[in-house]
Amino acid sequence: MADVPNNAPIECPGTQSDQAGKVSACNGCANQKLCSSGVKLPPDPAIEEIKRRLESVKHKLLILSGKGGVGKSSFTAHLARGLATNEDEDIAILDVDLCGPSIPRIMGVEGHQVFQSMSGWSPVFIEDNLSIMSIGFLLSSPADAVIWRGPKKNGLIKQFLRDVDWGELDYLLVDTPPGTSDEHISIAQYLKGAGIDGAIIITTPQEVALLDVRKEINFCKKVGIPVLGVVENMSGFICPKCKMESQIFPPTTGGGQQMAKDMEVPFIGKIPLDPRIGQCCDEGRSYFSEVPDSPATKAYQSIIEEIRKFCSDKPTNHVVDEKDE
Repeated sequence: MADVPNNAPIECPGTQSDQAGKVSACNGCANQKLCSSGVKLPPDPAIEEIKRRLESVKHKLLILSGKGGVGKSSFTAHLARGLATNEDEDIAILDVDLCGPSIPRIMGVEGHQVFQSMSGWSPVFIEDNLSIMSIGFLLSSPADAVIWRGPKKNGLIKQFLRDVDWGELDYLLVDTPPGTSDEHISIAQYLKGAGIDGAIIITTPQEVALLDVRKEINFCKKVGIPVLGVVENMSGFICPKCKMESQIFPPTTGGGQQMAKDMEVPFIGKIPLDPRIGQCCDEGRSYFSEVPDSPATKAYQSIIEEIRKFCSDKPTNHVVDEKDE
């Protein structure tokens, strides 16, 4: 995985790349002469610091989508709430969707503040065993726009991973923005030492979503992040009265299940559309508590069991391969 300095231009190929200091993006960069000399820069010391900070976290899972609007953040929130039903386990969400932080609203803690202690930033607690950290807590208003270039985003993600006092955790869920950009590269880079158990890929059935999700899966393969499984969200609408299912987003090319088969990654479930999911997210309430017997709740529970099984069957702290981008 290539290392990108904080003061590097947006299209920096990384200090470990064969193209370091040689491409047009390097022109004018303060590091160009050193990079082009062939002398490799030492690894970012933050990688080791983050490894030490997260030693008490058993499992680290990335929630990825590739495509925006497929319900990635709502899935992350429901996964966290579902895992937290086991009171013997401690769960946390790290929201690195820096330009669109919706986790505080979905979890019902919008407007809360982050406090700092001698041991670092304290996450905001939803329940005794469920906490979150998000840039949304650092903004003066939910409507504030975050207009940052890559280096500043990288710096905040590093700070979240290194300086938040997570404590003992069973699961740390990292909610990411769509795409394969700065935030994803930073997470893969900074968790090199601490390890990533796997990525959960969220899609919807239609081909326009699958196009970008394939890119996300290829990103994971390129940087050495195991794909835990694909989840197809908004997969049909089940009428609460007649129980008949309608395809709101027809899977014209086979949907997420066929895509997962084609790309040789696991498929771990489908979640049907339910307007009450969106309503609960808007109001910061738990869908599981509000509609415990719905088809979507049962689908979530099945997927959560698959995730638990995956994590229990493998060693903790999978270390990301150090590949060039």
